[in-house]
Amino acid sequence: MTVLKITALTQYFSGLCALDNFNVELRAGELVGLIGPNGAGKTTVFNLVSGFYRPTSGEINFLGRSLVGLKPHQVTIHGVARTFQNIRLWNEMTVMDNIRLAHHGNLQYNLRDLFFRTRRYAEREKEIYQRAWHLLEVFNLADHAEEKPKNLPYGMQRKVEIVRALSSEPKLLLLDEPAAGLTSKDTVELIELIKWIHRHFETTIWMIEHQMKVVMSLCSRITVIDFGKTIAEGTPEEIRNHPEVIRAYLGDDQI
Repeated sequence: MTVLKITALTQYFSGLCALDNFNVELRAGELVGLIGPNGAGKTTVFNLVSGFYRPTSGEINFLGRSLVGLKPHQVTIHGVARTFQNIRLWNEMTVMDNIRLAHHGNLQYNLRDLFFRTRRYAEREKEIYQRAWHLLEVFNLADHAEEKPKNLPYGMQRKVEIVRALSSEPKLLLLDEPAAGLTSKDTVELIELIKWIHRHFETTIWMIEHQMKVVMSLCSRITVIDFGKTIAEGTPEEIRNHPEVIRAYLGDDQI
């Protein structure tokens, strides 16, 4: 089943073409990579899918529904979650509260319930807490539930951000350079974490990553863009040996 289909997606910023006629199709259960040099347009693609930008032209179809024109929180409600290259956690809140708040896009109670602390409010909040606690236990973060993310090691902050994204139970998870800033040890642990998530959660994963070790270890298929245009698509082995990809991005030392 097709989860995401992007057709002729184009984005201009003040006359500059950041993305030119981009096309991709993701099927259910895939783990797909998106790579390219800095400024190639990778994060622009993710920003368009997740509702931070509205495309100049083109279509973004997710599970039969157009995402064009939706706000980020609406995209999340429909089943798309993401992480960011620069970690975006609420650092003055606890880890538990970061995870709990990610559930609040679909509260299932109204302002009256909140004001009067109705039974529906109490039951939904209990459900959210239990779900958040379960995720913290599954990802070995329960011991840090009451800590602030800013006090955690960088690699653990990355994990918290991924868990927060999974809290909305997405059908599509967008990972924007999850290995950025990680040590070699943390990168190895991240690879195993993403493999585990891919096996145990019913979600398709699309990831941007500069570290070829991560991309080649995880992705069954990779799209390469340069100057906003797709220059190659294929398996890791095909991408590794693609002359234009080597010239534009990989270089002989990264093969």
